[in-house]
Amino acid sequence: MVWFNCLGVLFSPFHGYQRLLILLLVCETELNYLDMTINSKKSSCIQVGPRHDKTCANIVTCDGSHLTWVDELRYLGIFIVRAPVFRCSLEHAKRSFHRAANGIFGKIGRIASEEVTIRLLKSKCLPLLLYALIEFSLSTT
Repeated sequence: MVWFNCLGVLFSPFHGYQRLLILLLVCETELNYLDMTINSKKSSCIQVGPRHDKTCANIVTCDGSHLTWVDELRYLGIFIVRAPVFRCSLEHAKRSFHRAANGIFGKIGRIASEEVTIRLLKSKCLPLLLYALIEFSLSTT
């Protein structure tokens, strides 16, 4: 059995709500041919663009379930934030890094040498912080 729980759609604010519904219907039709459905509990919508702060009407799938509008969503491990321009949040990555580093320090304390501690931090913690960073243009804020 195959589960479909991630639908990534780029949508221009100039096309309007009706075009978004048509696009969703086309996707649902194709998924239906593949005997798959959209999991509305794991799917959500987010607004990015000049009208990001406006209220949108609910989007209803063919089976009657609602897709919720959220301020932040996780897509492939990256947290996308509702904003006037495309923006991602690194707060979750920072938390994961600190949690892993504290776990290492809690287990080894002052027993291990500095080289071992740094090696563990580089191999276990740093990838949590650097995941997909190559895709972003970071600002100083």
